Amino acid sequence: MPFEADLAHALDRTTDSLDPDLTALTSGAVERGRSRSRRRRSAGVIAGVGACAAIAAAGLVLPGVLAGARSEGSDMETVALAMPRSSISGTQMIDAVKKTFPGSRFGQEDGQSNDPSNPSGGWVANGGVDVNDGHGAANVGVSALRLKLPLRDGEGLNCDHTAGRPEVGDTCELSELPSSAALPGGALVMSEKIAERRPTGADPVPDSDVAHRWTTTVTLKSTGAQLQMVQWNTGDDLGGGNTPKPTRDAPPLSQEQAVAALTGPTWAPILGAVG
Repeated sequence: MPFEADLAHALDRTTDSLDPDLTALTSGAVERGRSRSRRRRSAGVIAGVGACAAIAAAGLVLPGVLAGARSEGSDMETVALAMPRSSISGTQMIDAVKKTFPGSRFGQEDGQSNDPSNPSGGWVANGGVDVNDGHGAANVGVSALRLKLPLRDGEGLNCDHTAGRPEVGDTCELSELPSSAALPGGALVMSEKIAERRPTGADPVPDSDVAHRWTTTVTLKSTGAQLQMVQWNTGDDLGGGNTPKPTRDAPPLSQEQAVAALTGPTWAPILGAVG
C-alpha cells in the first residue's frame, strides 16, 4: 500500500472524535500506521508526521480529503489514546519481537519509543524485524499503546471497518479471552487476514503472487492496553505501489500462536508498562 494511502487511513481513524490533545492523537495514529504498513519510508514518514501534526494542531483536518483509503460507505473509526503508564523504548520492542521467534534469522529492524512525558513525541511504541524461521522471509511488526476506557469502536475492537473482500480470501474474526492472572478482566482479540491491495487500474496479478498480512490485536478490557502484531508473508518492500511477491504461504505464527505469544511472558512487561 503506498505511503500516502496508509497515512490517510491512519489519520482517517482519528478525525471522527478527536480529544483535546490533537497532536498526541495524530502522532500516535501516524506511528500506528507506520507499524502496520512498513518501516522503510523514513524520510517520507518524518515529513508526513510533521505536516499532519501541524494541520491537526491548527484544527484544519478535512475528513473528505483524507478518506481515500476508506472503503465507500464505511464510517470513520475513533482512536482515543491514553497516556502509557511508563516509557517503552524501540529497542525493547525489537528485542521482544526477536524473542517471539527463537532460532530464527533476523534482518532489517526498526523501533519506535513512546514518551509519556511528551505527548507530541508519540504514545505508541513499535518494533519491526525481518524474520526468517527457515520457511521463507517474513516481516513482523508489533505496536503497543493504551486506549482510553471505556473501550469504544476503534482499532482492533471490531471488524466493521476492515473493508474485507471475501472473494480474495480476506477474513476478520473477533473473540474474547477469559480473565486470568496474566489477563485480569479478560481481553478482546481481533484476527484479520488481508490481501495486499493493488492500485486501481493495475494489471491483474495471480492470487499466488499477492502478499498477505495477518493482523492479531489483543486489548485488555481492564486497562485498555493493546498489542497488535502484523505479519507479512513477504520480505520485500511494500512501498512505491509495487505488488510484493510472497516468499511463503503462511505467516511465521498462526493467529492462535500469535495470541499466545502476545499474552505470554515475553510481552507481559510491555503490556504492564503500557497499561
